[in-house]
Amino acid sequence: MSEDHEVSSHLPVACTLTPGEFAARRDGLLQGLLSKARAQEPIPGGFRWRFNPEAGLLNEAAAVIDAEHRCCRFLRFVLCVEAGEGPVWLEVSGPAGTEDFLTKLVDTPGGSKDG
Repeated sequence: MSEDHEVSSHLPVACTLTPGEFAARRDGLLQGLLSKARAQEPIPGGFRWRFNPEAGLLNEAAAVIDAEHRCCRFLRFVLCVEAGEGPVWLEVSGPAGTEDFLTKLVDTPGGSKDG
């Protein structure tokens, strides 16, 4: 795993989507999913978001992770589903610069992924 992390640390912190592609796909990407989060916490190299368990959330999260992995290959995703009716957690992290990238994504109205 440390070798994989080493490889990802050499990937540029940049999205490969054009602004037009991002605008067209925005709701199916990370920003759309994060709009449903109930809490956000900083973690080393990124953030963790808490979601209430609801029907379809895991499928949506998996689809978002798949889409984001294609255009933002530097991101690392960890999805945790707590027991029973506990929350669902999504951690997104990466190399230096990832926290700023994610902050800009979440804080920007319309969610520009220019980074």
